[in-house]
Amino acid sequence: MATDLTVAPPVAATEKLPDRKKKQRPRWLAHIVLILGALLMLYPLLWMLSSSFKFTEDIFSQTGLIPERVTGQNYPDGWTALPRDFGHYIWNSLVIVVGSIIGNLLACSLAAYAFARLDFKFKKFWFAVMLGTMMLPIHVVIVPQYILFSELEWINTYWPLIVPKLLATDGFFIFLMVQFIRGIPTELDEAARIDGCGHFAIFWRIVIPLSVPALATTAIFTFIWTWNDFFSQLIFLTDPEMYTVPVALRTFVDATSQTPWGPVFAMSIVALAPVFGFFLAGQRYLVRGIATTGLK
Repeated sequence: MATDLTVAPPVAATEKLPDRKKKQRPRWLAHIVLILGALLMLYPLLWMLSSSFKFTEDIFSQTGLIPERVTGQNYPDGWTALPRDFGHYIWNSLVIVVGSIIGNLLACSLAAYAFARLDFKFKKFWFAVMLGTMMLPIHVVIVPQYILFSELEWINTYWPLIVPKLLATDGFFIFLMVQFIRGIPTELDEAARIDGCGHFAIFWRIVIPLSVPALATTAIFTFIWTWNDFFSQLIFLTDPEMYTVPVALRTFVDATSQTPWGPVFAMSIVALAPVFGFFLAGQRYLVRGIATTGLK
């Protein structure tokens, strides 16, 4: 006897097809919104780049992105406009940035390992205190810091900007690394202990190699925040020879004379170049670090 083997499609599957189409339709609209948002965010940068190739008298009279008269003289003029060439201030910023990155990577990773792997008295309390420091603005602690560093005779040196990084004072990076280290299986630690490794060996040989995304994220954010830090560098560095890039850019603007906006925008583009380069070099690690730690 013949048997009909025709199988009807599942009802649930057929019902979901229209829903999927409905969900796929607005994607193009989302992409358009994202593109418009990206252009809106990039417009000031594009305008500054365009203005760096304009004559100073044309910058505010011609607001279009494409300059009617093009000049490249703003870059050499801006490079030599200050008492020292602009490369001197870039070097000063690099010294502080490199010291800050090394300090944060070393101190914050050690503190994060302690919170993530060690058991000690009042651990949760100290972790809460560390998180609480993230809510303190720099303006609250700047006066005590200045008094302390003044007594240590560190004013007009790079120590006030570098030494705090060696003491794990950035709670954000500690929290980021704690979240990442907690995601590393503890079985690796136990296997290392069987082989005779102590805490330092586990930290150096297991945790650090597996924490490259979190370390790269820390390095990128430290670079950007330190490079762009104007307030702290203005407070602690009063000698023009010690000026960094943000403070040097501020000296272009003089209330008693006309500001050379062309060279100002040209040197602003030069100041942004290292930030973009460093960010692009570590972008993939940044995405992995943020995705793994669950930070948004």
